[in-house]
Amino acid sequence: MEFVDRLLICADCGGEFVFTAGEQLFFLDKQFKNDPKRCKPCKSRRSAQVAGATGTGPAAAGISRTETRTTCSECGIETTVPFKPTQGRPVLCRQCFKNKRPVVPAAEEATANGSATPGAHAAAPPSALPAEQVQKPADVSVSAAAQASPAA
Repeated sequence: MEFVDRLLICADCGGEFVFTAGEQLFFLDKQFKNDPKRCKPCKSRRSAQVAGATGTGPAAAGISRTETRTTCSECGIETTVPFKPTQGRPVLCRQCFKNKRPVVPAAEEATANGSATPGAHAAAPPSALPAEQVQKPADVSVSAAAQASPAA
């Protein structure tokens, strides 16, 4: 399919504008069904007006956030949470959630950030699994002749 530049009439200002072959190819790739209605200056003016009227953020984009009123499982106060609670799972208020988060001691934080003193070595943590439960990788060595021959 070959595209040629076309002249279109702007719906706002009534002026002519060129719908280039490249733009037509872009519209085809994006599977847009209709030709553009406005010239570039009118389109940018219109989008600026719409953006200025609505504001910014997810709510401006039409995305609403679910707020559900519920009771905190820890302290029993009534609170709102940004999700729909599922049955059987505890729901925490902001303060109880903050208190539940693990506190990282300063010594662990320093080694995690790489700011421990040089030459100081931390003891290796004991293995979480007994030695008989640790899986070892399988031997996957394959001879060069087996790699070169095609599978029958």
